[in-house]
Amino acid sequence: MKARRWMLLALFMFLISASSCSKKTPTLNLLVWEGYADPSFVQTFEEQHHCKVSASYMGSSDELVAKLRGGSAGNYDVISPSSDVATSIAAAGLALPLDLSKIPTYGKLSPQLTSLPLVHVKNDVYGVPFMWGPDPMLYDTTVFKQAPDSWNVLWDPKYRGKISVWDDLSTIYMAAQVLGFDKPDPSQLYNLSDEQLDAVKKKLLELKPNIRKMWSTGGELTNLFQNHEIVASMGWPLMTNQLRKINFPIGETIPKENTTGWIDHLMITAASDNKELAYQFLEYMIDAQTQKKVTDVTGYTPANPQAAQLMTTEQVKSLHLDDVDNYQKRLYFWQNVPRRAKYNEIWNEVKAAQ
Repeated sequence: MKARRWMLLALFMFLISASSCSKKTPTLNLLVWEGYADPSFVQTFEEQHHCKVSASYMGSSDELVAKLRGGSAGNYDVISPSSDVATSIAAAGLALPLDLSKIPTYGKLSPQLTSLPLVHVKNDVYGVPFMWGPDPMLYDTTVFKQAPDSWNVLWDPKYRGKISVWDDLSTIYMAAQVLGFDKPDPSQLYNLSDEQLDAVKKKLLELKPNIRKMWSTGGELTNLFQNHEIVASMGWPLMTNQLRKINFPIGETIPKENTTGWIDHLMITAASDNKELAYQFLEYMIDAQTQKKVTDVTGYTPANPQAAQLMTTEQVKSLHLDDVDNYQKRLYFWQNVPRRAKYNEIWNEVKAAQ
């Protein structure tokens, strides 16, 4: 009898153990830009919601789209598309139309961003603005005593083998600006004709002798500067932040031709199995306190203006939050590129050329 009681007790303990093992910690899977899943702010969400956040990083907008269209959409719950592909992702049904009542902080986001048509399809909203910023020129201040005033410096023969560019279509936009194709209408950068694309290709082929390497991740560009392999490149404020933290003499400027910029949105994939948790993540990430922490890591400008109240006067000024309207006049925010396949064809031809 005693042996039977012990057997029943052992069976009971086994069933409890098996039950608790079956209750796995939910995992929220992200496919986002570098810096958007830093432990300094993600860990708090994990603790509050008793979950795990697992992030994969993308190197370009086209990589994101390829993964979503290639059958991998179900592997991710939350994505952070930039403004050049957000529209096509929404229109293709790859993202979930959002119930904004589940994201109370949405109403506190910058109207300058939420009013743009980028993630609006018919009467539905498919994404929340998260961060925005420029594609500035980064340069080694030991080589350039003054900030270069033009993108043309990248073509200077004296910097042969000492320049980097991003392996991304934004390099096409930059070359188009150098050629003046953004005048008088900046949106022309995203609607270049065949003739204009041929001229951009010729201009970029002339740049190739100066290119040490095309970078694909932020960490890669940071290393190129740190190892003194390059002296200038188009980059992101993220790399400026990273290099300043290690006391590298990095400078950041917007040349006279101006530059492109981007608005990153957070979206929930249509194939997500964790939609409610994803909603909670979006709400958490656009909260002013989280936005401030993301800015501390990336150097990007928050979509929630209330984050500025948590910043120093110096940080507010460096992010141009004290004069947003005038600053944004120097940035031509990425837009949907109707002929994206043609742009990629030109870019691939530039990369393949010897």
